[in-house]
Amino acid sequence: MPRSTQAELLDADDIPFEDIKQNMKELNFINTWLGGHAITIAGIKNILSASKAQFKSLRICEAGCGGGDNLLAIEQWCLKNNIAVHLTGIDKKKECIDYAKEKTADTKYTWILSDYNLVNFAHQKPDIIFASLFCHHFNDDALVLMMRWMQDNSRVGFFINDLHRNMLAYYSIKALTRLFSNSYLVKNDAPLSVQRGFKKREWETIMQRANIQNYSIKWKWAFRWLITANS
Repeated sequence: MPRSTQAELLDADDIPFEDIKQNMKELNFINTWLGGHAITIAGIKNILSASKAQFKSLRICEAGCGGGDNLLAIEQWCLKNNIAVHLTGIDKKKECIDYAKEKTADTKYTWILSDYNLVNFAHQKPDIIFASLFCHHFNDDALVLMMRWMQDNSRVGFFINDLHRNMLAYYSIKALTRLFSNSYLVKNDAPLSVQRGFKKREWETIMQRANIQNYSIKWKWAFRWLITANS
């Protein structure tokens, strides 16, 4: 299965807010029940473990945060582990930032409406930067630049949680969303996202081109890659 270059519907600029909200709700359900949030937490654990330092507080940033559900899951994990946390979400879609703000009035959150690569953390870098189900929206050249941005702007490390391009994953998510989804965005974009996903060797090439040396790539259920890199 070659990697698709077809744009997802969600990448358009004229999607009604209510349609985006339904899309975000269903993606959170998928991430919760198919282990996406668990992989995000695993990424944080991997970076902290590799750093061999004790952290009583963390600053964590997500590039392409969507509705903010990954950051909410991280907040709950930090609460359980007595870690004070400040969470930053970056997204270029105003509708996504507005939706995230609806759920998080807490001062531990900062929401930035911007392309991720225009954000400068010169005064206080996040300890960890990550992207979940974001990278498959980009071509390889753009991903090389993204990896460099993450490395340059993270104090401890960064990680990627994204899709494994696989025929079984494609037909499974296509069938599940056809049966259970109420979102035309999810029905179209979920299987297309798998087609836009990655093989392990493709990630290896991207990391090599970005000159990232200290990284690992691990396969996770259900058909995800967890790529972690320490700064």
